[in-house]
Amino acid sequence: MKSFSGKVVVITGAASGIGRALAIQLSKEGAALALSDVNQEALEETRSQLTGPGKVTTQYLDVADRAAFHAYADQVVADHGVVDMVVNNAGVSVSENIENLSYDDMEWIVNINFWGVVHGTKAFLPYLQQRPEAALVNVSSIFGIVALPAQGIYNATKFAVRGFTECLRQEMEGTNLFVTTVHPGGIRTNIVRNGRNRASITGDRLPQETMAKIFERTALTTPAKAADVILTGVRKGNRRILIGADARGMDRLQRRFPVRYGAIIRWIIMKLV
Repeated sequence: MKSFSGKVVVITGAASGIGRALAIQLSKEGAALALSDVNQEALEETRSQLTGPGKVTTQYLDVADRAAFHAYADQVVADHGVVDMVVNNAGVSVSENIENLSYDDMEWIVNINFWGVVHGTKAFLPYLQQRPEAALVNVSSIFGIVALPAQGIYNATKFAVRGFTECLRQEMEGTNLFVTTVHPGGIRTNIVRNGRNRASITGDRLPQETMAKIFERTALTTPAKAADVILTGVRKGNRRILIGADARGMDRLQRRFPVRYGAIIRWIIMKLV
């Protein structure tokens, strides 16, 4: 997809962070937008920042709700006529040692991070296949490539998104549909502040506010830069999109030291914080 002008783009988790930045950039490039989030007030703040000529619709959507997501897909097509690109971006975080993880926290994050992507993919796939050119962008994480302590359930969801999407990409080879996974490193968003985080990857048990401040201090990439990398990757047809020097570095470490990379990454992080 070389141009987004005139295209209808669906973005989940559009109330903040990467979702908001994507909406702003795509609006400037002339796309029509269907934006959703569970935070309607912040979603309207996103709408207020859009400057492009394309039609914009917003809607409350809990991506964990399968029936609601499928109904939303039908509503988007009713409102916009077609769908050219879907960005399954909505996600949450849980940081806790596996021994102490509650089933409630595990179900919460799996329903949003994994099932939310599955719902968005399944609900919009028939509509995307109707277009002469279409794109499906599923947001995983660098933690969908590397695994670190206290990230077990987050790793599980993001590895699952990666596996699910890479399988679909192979199934869609030779069709009109381009499929890619996105693997951000540290992006300056509120994901830690809004998550359920009780243990750090360095082994410390810290208040969530403390972990949020550490994350925000060490996150290397702005949401606007992340959005630019994603859209550039879609234009180029990149099947895996890594965002940030930290993500690229961790990916290289995992390839070179497939067993020891975790200890190396933890040592680097401890030096940074």
